Amino acid sequence: MGDHSHGGPKSSGTVATAGQGEVEKFQDPGLPPHRPRLADKDPRAEKRAERQVAILFAISVIGTLLFFVGYIAIRLDETTAISTLRLQNFLLGMGTAFAMLGIGVGIVHWAKTLMPDHEIAEERHAVRTEEDRQIAETMVSEIISESGIKRRPLIRNTLLGAMLLAPLPAIGILRDLSKDLNPDVLRHSMWDAGVRLTRDPEGTPIKASEVTIGSAFHVIPEGLNEAEHKLEEKAKAVVLLMRLNPEDLHVSPGREDWNYNGIVAYSKICTHVGCPVALYEQQTHHLLCPCHQSTFDLTQECKVIFGPASHALPQLPISVDSEGYLVATSDFHEPVGPSYWERG
Repeated sequence: MGDHSHGGPKSSGTVATAGQGEVEKFQDPGLPPHRPRLADKDPRAEKRAERQVAILFAISVIGTLLFFVGYIAIRLDETTAISTLRLQNFLLGMGTAFAMLGIGVGIVHWAKTLMPDHEIAEERHAVRTEEDRQIAETMVSEIISESGIKRRPLIRNTLLGAMLLAPLPAIGILRDLSKDLNPDVLRHSMWDAGVRLTRDPEGTPIKASEVTIGSAFHVIPEGLNEAEHKLEEKAKAVVLLMRLNPEDLHVSPGREDWNYNGIVAYSKICTHVGCPVALYEQQTHHLLCPCHQSTFDLTQECKVIFGPASHALPQLPISVDSEGYLVATSDFHEPVGPSYWERG
């Protein structure tokens, strides 16, 4: 058998030839030839691309203004129709989308059509603090010069306008968060001892005999439709009502009288970020939040079994009155809504 030699690692740019002791070098293929773009050859195409970028930045500005039309011009109160609420949500969503999309697409189109597109390869070098600083300064100057932002005032001005206005929707929304908000605001709702459970949105009371096993009702407290601050109260008081076989319920000590013959009521507001929990799986007895897929087990007092929520849904204690209608026996025993609020 022939001898087998074991050499060290080969240097970059070399390859070992099978069955030979020689090492052959391969040629550096280099960079592909540069293909000029239409805007590089035609001044009219260059001007057209510049206008297109400016239009995209202008769309971002229009999107921000559209957001504030929906945010400021449309006021919500207890008389607000659902169609008006949907219109506001449409304007807020589309305004924010166009504000972000206009800037993003505009910058990408600018880079692809107007900024230099030459490929450059350079060798790595040792880090030298002062030299690197000077190189970095030179690179920044070259980037500013090559971008053409100094000699393209239309693009520069529309970009600055779009970037200055784009953060305003977020600032406007954050401004509405009350610095005085505390768990007590979410702890108390319209539910109280003797308040009947009624269908949402009709407000008609529900008898225990109407709730069959496997059914689910979207519930609001009696009198909510006549409340002064209907939307605010509904955001805290909406409830899901279901009936299970009493043998399937795992009831904690102290909660034995919180259900009525297997009928249970839980807050509809997810404890993750406050989305409405509206999906009920009859076979598994699971409640699902469609926003981030948090899943709550109805048989285990709506304990979280999947998803980002970290807290069970608050349970509303219920019973029946002398006429057989379902009523609350108290308010929720804990704050409703996202669990990042401090819970006492």
